[in-house]
Amino acid sequence: MAAWRRVPVGAGLVALGLLSGCSPVKLINAVTPDDTFALTRDVSFGPLPANQVDVYRPLGTPPAGGWPVVVFIHGGSWQKGSRDQYKFLGEALASRGIVLMSSSYRLYPEVSYPDFLPDSAKAVAYALAHAGRYGGNPRRVLVMGHSAGAYNAAMVALDDRWLAQQGHHITELAGWVGLAGPYDFIPLKDKSVQPVFHHPNVPPDSQPIVHASAQAPRTFLGVSNFDAQVNPDTNSGHLATKLESLGVPVIFKRYEGVDHLTLIGAFSRPLHRMAPVLDDVAAFVSSLPEATRKNGP
Repeated sequence: MAAWRRVPVGAGLVALGLLSGCSPVKLINAVTPDDTFALTRDVSFGPLPANQVDVYRPLGTPPAGGWPVVVFIHGGSWQKGSRDQYKFLGEALASRGIVLMSSSYRLYPEVSYPDFLPDSAKAVAYALAHAGRYGGNPRRVLVMGHSAGAYNAAMVALDDRWLAQQGHHITELAGWVGLAGPYDFIPLKDKSVQPVFHHPNVPPDSQPIVHASAQAPRTFLGVSNFDAQVNPDTNSGHLATKLESLGVPVIFKRYEGVDHLTLIGAFSRPLHRMAPVLDDVAAFVSSLPEATRKNGP
């Protein structure tokens, strides 16, 4: 349980990845079981190549009402990343009785803010409309993301413009999960991300914290105490405080022994002991009541 026992697991996998010429994610996915979930790949939720999800479904018979459904949005500074990198996450959540839809979205330089947000909203709208197809409960749908994907998840869950475009409303969500996300980042200092948000004219309404309201879904925010990429205090900390002041139920968890990347890696079997993020997120998702509003406008 001590930090000195957890951290070398991740360091060892990274070193192994470098030595073998294989990325740590590929190594993690390579040792992830294939027989603990049912996978449906390349499910289209829109007309564009990026409008697809991979669906990881628990085995067995769904409970009464159906399993919870999580739409996951990957990170990568809005410039890289892929939904098919997250087999380890799909396996982890499916093994806990949760359907995972790992989603793509258009990336920079093909698009810039806000054009990737309708893609994420369409993925969530697909889950709301078709959860039952995969044994899921359409009133227990959440959106979840890591890093840049947590930003997209926050905007879909808090800024009702995006789901409204799809004929839905944020109160149809049972909750949302943000891991190591940027939610309050003006002035934008990261030069690699500045073009994505039209620096120096970053729109004020691009910040998720601006859209926090009493209608926001129940919230889980997870951060690493050591995050050199996204400040956990000025982003997740500020957002948690604002949502709580509005009466929104918020769980804010800070983790030792992980960093910006291994926070999401800790969902995998090889890195699970680094931090209890899988246990905490699965408990949050599984405990949520149904959304207050049925699907549709």
